[in-house]
Amino acid sequence: MKKKEEAIEIIKKLKEYYPDATCSLEFTSPFEMMISVMLSAQCTDERVNKTTPMLFSKYNTPEKLANIDIKELEQIIHPCGFYKNKAKNIKACSKKLIEEYDGIVPENMEGLQSLPGVGRKSANVIMLEVFHNPQGIAVDTHAKRISNKMGFSNESEPEKIEKDLLKQIPKEYYYDVNHLFVWHGRHICNARKPKCEECPVNKYCKNYIQSC
Repeated sequence: MKKKEEAIEIIKKLKEYYPDATCSLEFTSPFEMMISVMLSAQCTDERVNKTTPMLFSKYNTPEKLANIDIKELEQIIHPCGFYKNKAKNIKACSKKLIEEYDGIVPENMEGLQSLPGVGRKSANVIMLEVFHNPQGIAVDTHAKRISNKMGFSNESEPEKIEKDLLKQIPKEYYYDVNHLFVWHGRHICNARKPKCEECPVNKYCKNYIQSC
């Protein structure tokens, strides 16, 4: 693993390269954000943003989604993939919100992770984007790939990778790193064709160093 000083240097360089890095998901309420995050599993934010306007125009509260016909919900969210499982989780999550949280999205990791379809990664995103109180680092495919390449972690499981990251990255950088890893993974450190020569932090990358 890297020293904290080097980890901070990497984050600062990425922030200089991506000064406008933010979340791509579109939402107008904590509940909408939670549903969008659930739909984004193994799906692009772009696709989610094309799907949610139709969904939220009629069903944008826990009460409405708890009572929606499952077949209609499946049809609406079909473009996001894994629609049957996602629809089941959305209805179950909405029902639990009503029964146990008065229809209000909980503002803590424990409460969020108690909801069907909301794992640690999703809870991390919600805590960051909705409540502006990041509790950790959301490890998606981009964060996993970058963490492995940059030497932050040799693990393959997201939760183990996050534990390694949290040992090296101070809490004041959680907000930035969540966005920066996603943007870097999309724009430079692409899984299929990484633009290594353009990478602002390639001197820290194990893959790049080995290929030189």
